[in-house]
Amino acid sequence: MSDMKLTKDRMLTFSGHEKISTLKAGEKLTEFGDKQNNANELLAANINDLIKRVCALEDQQLKTTEVMRRIADELNAFKKELDRIRLAEKLNSGAIERLDRAIKLSEGDGK
Repeated sequence: MSDMKLTKDRMLTFSGHEKISTLKAGEKLTEFGDKQNNANELLAANINDLIKRVCALEDQQLKTTEVMRRIADELNAFKKELDRIRLAEKLNSGAIERLDRAIKLSEGDGK
């Protein structure tokens, strides 16, 4: 953030409705213009800092989103592989049980 903090005193460009003589009007108008220019510079600096911060946050969010997407893809792939292994284990267990029963039957153990 900008070190030029927006304070009420810095943003005050008009100090009141005092009676100004014609000779001093130009001087007061110049003073008002200078104060307004300073206030505008402070606002511009703070707005530019905010824009930079928002852009940095957007970049960080994009990076985080990409990382989360990669993690989600890896988790999906892991789940598919785990499901495949579980299915293979069930199929193999069923095949082993059938083979075991066939062997027992062939040995004459007819349970």
